[in-house]
Amino acid sequence: MKLFDGSVTSPSGFKAAAVKCGLKRSGELDLALIYSEADCSAAGVFTRNRVVAAPVIVDKDTLADSSDRVRAIVANAGNANACTGARGLAAARMSQTLAAKALDCLSDQVLVLSTGVIGVPLDIEKMAVGIAQAAKELSPENGQAAARAIMTTDTKPKHLAALVELPGGEVTLGGMAKGSGMIHPDMATMLAVLTTDAAVSPEDLASVLRGSVQRTFNRISVDGDTSTNDTVLILANGASGHQVIDTAALESFAEGVEAVCGELAKRIVRDGEGASKLITIRVSGTRDEAEAVRIGRTIATSALVKTAFAGGDPNWGRIVAAAGRAGVEFDPAHMDLWVGPESGGEVAVVEHGAPTEATMAELTDIFKLPSFRVHLDFGLGPGEATVWTCDLTHEYVSINSDYHT
Repeated sequence: MKLFDGSVTSPSGFKAAAVKCGLKRSGELDLALIYSEADCSAAGVFTRNRVVAAPVIVDKDTLADSSDRVRAIVANAGNANACTGARGLAAARMSQTLAAKALDCLSDQVLVLSTGVIGVPLDIEKMAVGIAQAAKELSPENGQAAARAIMTTDTKPKHLAALVELPGGEVTLGGMAKGSGMIHPDMATMLAVLTTDAAVSPEDLASVLRGSVQRTFNRISVDGDTSTNDTVLILANGASGHQVIDTAALESFAEGVEAVCGELAKRIVRDGEGASKLITIRVSGTRDEAEAVRIGRTIATSALVKTAFAGGDPNWGRIVAAAGRAGVEFDPAHMDLWVGPESGGEVAVVEHGAPTEATMAELTDIFKLPSFRVHLDFGLGPGEATVWTCDLTHEYVSINSDYHT
């Protein structure tokens, strides 16, 4: 499996377009269209927020009935179409209808994504103009532009691709994502689209995607807030001629999906609103994986921990204090803590619950790095998990204090 600088149009048979239809006040690209020349198997994973946006409702309904014949995805930025009632639901469905007409397919072969401000009606007239224009500009060359079109507070587009060797031959995976704030496990103000030219059943796609999202997108946190629109979609059109039909092929394919999801997830955290650092938190030695995730998430969302990260302050007491309030039973006398640069090498900070002789100077050098690792072990069992987070800076407050206005 090999990652490379590709996009959702890297797999055979996919095209994309990106246009400006006036939904973003900046006047930048704000509508993306992704299209497959052949019917696709499809699957999705969605936000667990009780308040869900209209596109989430529509996509769940569409996948329930048409997961074996999806052809397109319409994604807009600048408006979340969330908390917009019946009018918003009608707008999401009209987006399907408009795309189907422009692409000569059926409405239930189109999935929809939205991101932006909550509580503002989606301007369907602008969507209509944008969809019609995008349908005329579809090209395999527009994958990276599509990644730019779905950005909101992101500072850079997030896209890549992977070559995956199956027993029967090589297939390609492509991916793009957006997300910068309101990012927390069970996803976030985050949209992601994966494409592949492998032939995979909807059932296998759904299983692979759920597992991959659980270990990647659901292990990141920028600010502890879970959005209304979070969606990860995957389309498989089979254009490579290679099928994922046995255990060996499915395992290789799943490895590729998780690699693409994992890299996109880390890029989201690295581009967190106001973020200057990416921190990898590894928790091991718990009774099971769930306990490790719980501790990791608690550390990743602690404002005290994240502000210490921002200042390059090696205040490791905040890390162990956050672990202690995670609701997991452990004996602090068996707890170990290490920190180290992302490139490798660890400095022991705590051994058996007591501080080591690590100096403030060497710890400060690590905490001032743009990316570093934190590793906690509790000596209880085989459970372990990795969570990614970022620091919390003044810039995060500046961005979010006037985002709506």
